[in-house]
Amino acid sequence: MTKNPFARAVPAALLGALLSASAMTAPALADIKDYQFQLVQQEAKVGEAIVAVRLVDKRSGKPVPDAVIFAKRLDMAPDSMDEMVTKIEQVPSTEPGVYRFKAKLSMAGGWRLSLGAKVQGETGTVEDKLVFQAVK
Repeated sequence: MTKNPFARAVPAALLGALLSASAMTAPALADIKDYQFQLVQQEAKVGEAIVAVRLVDKRSGKPVPDAVIFAKRLDMAPDSMDEMVTKIEQVPSTEPGVYRFKAKLSMAGGWRLSLGAKVQGETGTVEDKLVFQAVK
């Protein structure tokens, strides 16, 4: 009895086509490096200030809501005063993907905001250091 040479080739080709089609429709996995914080404003007034940052997906430019910010520090490292630290408190935001912080900026100059956050559904930590100016 002779076997058809295509009897095994056709199912294998169909399986290959199915697997490649499903790979094309699968969502692309993001890397934690695909996210970054951006300052909403480059300056803040000395005294009680609100500093707002936006967390964005660099691939699409879209804001990323619902991140969990667990590390935050505000110091004057840009002016060589790393030890000049101020308390920072996260406050509610009405805009998705924008995270707001209340701080007392004791003097004019360069301030560095260091943040660490977890993005829903991603492994790893988004870490950024943003520099802005406090002005009188």
